[in-house]
Amino acid sequence: MNKRQFLSALAALGASPLWAQAPARGQRIDVHHHILPPEYIAAIAVRRNVPVPDWSPARSLEEIDRAGIGTAMLSLVQPGVWFGDVAEGRRLARMANDYGARLVRDHPGRFGLFATIPLPDTEGSLKEIEYAFDTLKADGIALMTSYGERWLGDAAFAPVWQELERRKAVIYTHPTQAACCRNLIPEVPASSIEYATDTSRTMASILFTGTAVRYPGIRWIFSHGGGTVPFLLSRFTTLEANMKDKSKLPNGVVHELRRFYYDTAQANHAGALAALLKLVPVSQVVLGTDYPFRRALDEIAGVTSYGFSAADVRAIERDNALRLLRHA
Repeated sequence: MNKRQFLSALAALGASPLWAQAPARGQRIDVHHHILPPEYIAAIAVRRNVPVPDWSPARSLEEIDRAGIGTAMLSLVQPGVWFGDVAEGRRLARMANDYGARLVRDHPGRFGLFATIPLPDTEGSLKEIEYAFDTLKADGIALMTSYGERWLGDAAFAPVWQELERRKAVIYTHPTQAACCRNLIPEVPASSIEYATDTSRTMASILFTGTAVRYPGIRWIFSHGGGTVPFLLSRFTTLEANMKDKSKLPNGVVHELRRFYYDTAQANHAGALAALLKLVPVSQVVLGTDYPFRRALDEIAGVTSYGFSAADVRAIERDNALRLLRHA
């Protein structure tokens, strides 16, 4: 099938997500499941400072079957596609999105797509958003938590948020290593501390710049249980109390935090779940596995062994994501 035939086939399927059109083998929905297109991995080989897992579409299918996952929402692995080169960012984003959309088409019901965009490139991002939603029928947009020295509340990103607000889009976020904080402790990789911290930084940026309030139609998903935010809550509420411009958070920081969604990837242990659930209701928690960086069954076991009721397990593993994504 050539590219024109591929795009025509996608358009013919209409706006309804593919994963909602076909029965899935399992009931779970995994919102945190990575793809590593070979062309992308080759292009960023000199930039990626962690080992690349042995991944393939077949391995993804085997993993979700093994774990009783009906649908895995695909997102590009960090560090994303933006490295300061406009042409490269646009090329990598288009390649990765076409690759993901092909997997969705080839395996109906098994995959959904969070498309990537070269965010600091406003024109390129807006074009890719149009292509991703209108042609590829993506379920949402996947972003890194930071781009160089900018986090997601940065005013430069406002045109992109305006378009995603217009579309009432789902934005899935994944942490990366911020430019500020590389090689701080040589013996400790960035993923051990900095990833969770960068999620917290970008959430603070979205909250305290007023971005969450200005674009209430955007539905945000934050990886790894919201990073360290549940543990920083008193610091956030203190900061809120001292804000001069109350219009940025008219309903308070906790109100906005309780509207966000949080996945359970690597936040599936009792301490993280307990802290998160003191902050948000079960309705805002969705299943994430972080495959291929974690085994899906191990991540799921943390949720099923926590002591949730059967109804809450079902909500986290499927119902919350289904409610969130069915309008994507």
